[in-house]
Amino acid sequence: MYNEYKDGGHMENYKVLPADTYVVVNKSILIQEDKKILNLLYLPIIGPTPIMLYNILWSDLEKGEIISSELTHHHLVTNMHMSTSEFLIARRKLEAIGLLKSYIKEESVNNYIYELYSPISANEFFNHPILNIVLYNNIGKKEYEKLVNYFKIPKLNTTSYKNITASFNDVFASVPLTSYEVVNDNIRKTNKLKLRINTNFDFDFLVSSIPKNLISEKAFTKDIEELILNLSFIYDIDALKMVNIIKTCINEKGLINKEELRKNCRNYYQFDNGGLLPSVVDNTQPEFLRKPLGDNSKRAKIIYDFETISPRCLLKSRNNQMEPTKRDLKLIEDLIVEYGLKPGVVNVLIDYTLKVNNKKLNRNLIETIAGQWQRLKIETVDEAMQACEKEHKKWKKVSSYKKESSTTNTKLPEWFDKEIVKKEATEEEQDQLKELLKEYK
Repeated sequence: MYNEYKDGGHMENYKVLPADTYVVVNKSILIQEDKKILNLLYLPIIGPTPIMLYNILWSDLEKGEIISSELTHHHLVTNMHMSTSEFLIARRKLEAIGLLKSYIKEESVNNYIYELYSPISANEFFNHPILNIVLYNNIGKKEYEKLVNYFKIPKLNTTSYKNITASFNDVFASVPLTSYEVVNDNIRKTNKLKLRINTNFDFDFLVSSIPKNLISEKAFTKDIEELILNLSFIYDIDALKMVNIIKTCINEKGLINKEELRKNCRNYYQFDNGGLLPSVVDNTQPEFLRKPLGDNSKRAKIIYDFETISPRCLLKSRNNQMEPTKRDLKLIEDLIVEYGLKPGVVNVLIDYTLKVNNKKLNRNLIETIAGQWQRLKIETVDEAMQACEKEHKKWKKVSSYKKESSTTNTKLPEWFDKEIVKKEATEEEQDQLKELLKEYK
């Protein structure tokens, strides 16, 4: 179920010996929910042995302790009933997944420091660009959906309720305007280790290989570096190939265009893999962006449908259950990766475009709308539907000034409000509209 260990040629030159010592440093506050996340989300990816190692390292800490006493690796391998090489594999998996950071002081007997970090939240996990996909690929759609439902927070409809929550100044008196500086950098908190991607990627080579007259010194920001690492991992691109890709993404200011970088990395991946795409087209709307349950209106049911189906499945349903073409899947992938649109929002955009463009996916039209929604930061299905409705009202107002001889015959999405359906519709058009609405009744 979980990934087999992959030694990418980066295994340490030294071996861990039973006599080597270590201390455990508690970098986090581990809560009960974290244990569920470890067992249900992390375990399918890294396997049971690394999870067992993680738990043993935590047990080495006395209750409330930040730093453990000095122990030997003999203690670890004995408790885990494994060899030192097996322990090393388990440890490296914890490091790779962002749960452990390791340090070594090389002496006659090596001394190690193991820093333990909390797992990321379920919400962060399901929205992570890499962990989310790896989990899905490891356990399959059915089990994945079960896990999503398990971690789903019930949302109650509070529209008919009044918020009576007290504010701070409702309860507490005003405080003197005196400020105190507190050095809190070392205070223990829920500390999460950021996932490092593709540690073999040669950044120094990348930077030195791009002519200085072509790129600005300010180009390689932390965000850009993280993006490059993520893209190199997702699309399997090494530093040499990335150099050539980046050269095509530098603007007139010598900075790297993020959108162009994503696009060109995807194009490289497709060219190298016979047109195949990463499986983001099968993602559904993130849980935290879904409409709360409790509303039984027709519109709420339509929103729910858009939220719980993937763009690929929606497009398939709109095409008589025929699989979407590579071109259409590429378009969907672009909307999610390049424009950053959420899957549910993509569904609305697809549905809208098919209805107003005679069941055709017009890339120019879709990208124009996608760019606008990106700037407006539209993230929910409801927001996307409102944007479509607003756009259609604007289109209707403009079209009313056109000549009656116009041959334009644009159909409305079935989820549009009745008041914006053109009054002059013929009986035949009304019958067609009723047929379109049937699937949502």
